[in-house]
Amino acid sequence: MRAIIIGSGIAGLAAALRLSQIGWDSLIIERAPKRRSGGYGVSFGGIGYDAAERMGILPDLLQRAFVTEELVYHKPNGERSFTLTRETIAATMGPRTMNILRGDIETVLYDKARDTAEIRFATTITAVDQDAQAVHVTLSDGSTEHADLLIGADGLHSATRALVFGPEEDYLLDLEHRVAVYMLDKRPASIAPGTTGTLSAGGRTVAVISAGDGRNVAFFGYRTTRGHRGDDPATVLPQVYGDLGWVIPEVLAGMARTDSVYFDTISQVVAPTWSHGRVILLGDAAWCVTLFAGYGSALAVGGADRLGTELERHPGDLPAALAAWEAELRPEVDKKQKLGRRVKGVYAPANPLLLWLTQLPLRLAALPPVRRHMTRRYIKG
Repeated sequence: MRAIIIGSGIAGLAAALRLSQIGWDSLIIERAPKRRSGGYGVSFGGIGYDAAERMGILPDLLQRAFVTEELVYHKPNGERSFTLTRETIAATMGPRTMNILRGDIETVLYDKARDTAEIRFATTITAVDQDAQAVHVTLSDGSTEHADLLIGADGLHSATRALVFGPEEDYLLDLEHRVAVYMLDKRPASIAPGTTGTLSAGGRTVAVISAGDGRNVAFFGYRTTRGHRGDDPATVLPQVYGDLGWVIPEVLAGMARTDSVYFDTISQVVAPTWSHGRVILLGDAAWCVTLFAGYGSALAVGGADRLGTELERHPGDLPAALAAWEAELRPEVDKKQKLGRRVKGVYAPANPLLLWLTQLPLRLAALPPVRRHMTRRYIKG
């Protein structure tokens, strides 16, 4: 059995690795000319953590996980507002969860998958046809590939979804925020090593995330109903954040020295089905719960793992396997998407009182009695 996988991100690489474990061959098609790195930090747990353990990649992920010594919330003038310690952060996360860069998850998966899957860079999908025996894919290099299954794991703006399921506007739900993420070449001097500093004001959030091994990530998220793909972050971000002080001028200046900037809307993908014949969508291409729900990487790995499990359980019956896979996974996705839509209303609120109220649970979690209670609850659970 053979799969063609569009996209070499977390979902695509996890699918290739899991399919290899059940005896499938895979061809991965990636539009970028080479592997990308970095990305923002995520809390990786739940079904993703369980899947990583079953797939044999958990030890490698744990080696790359990072620990935040302090999470410091700042006032608009840069002064400290309140702080979460390492122990408090661990208590709020619970066990079997780690902080890790998205790019580090990709690296672990890539190191495993490249031994069993062919990866073709600088290539895109241009056409799809399918019949009862196979799916036929035309690529930008002029070649045609044939397989038993086509997996669209090409992210929020999936070309696979557009070709097979319909135009993007039929599936994207805009949550009226934008996000920018890039790696910094140096840590601002006022932020201690191992510390993540963040500031929210006027419907805007900015954070400098310490991601281990001396690496630091700049993160910007703000409310807006304007903006289009292709906008230049070097122009837009100074306009949005230019009136704020603290480390923001220094962080914005670092954008000119970074390799790449991720800059996009925060949008969910809402699709009534994730499969069409021999074509399926996986990861953000299928559901994109957004950073508001904070579970995308875990769902990508967990979804790939469960896909492999159902294909193995239903040999020779692809429709049954895909139906069982979606039926098992969709309740988890629906729950996280609903969470993401709820969080939208309270993320980086412009109203100072609402901002204080949204931060109140974190302030309480910083109190030792509350932290001890949360820790005991996770241990018992």
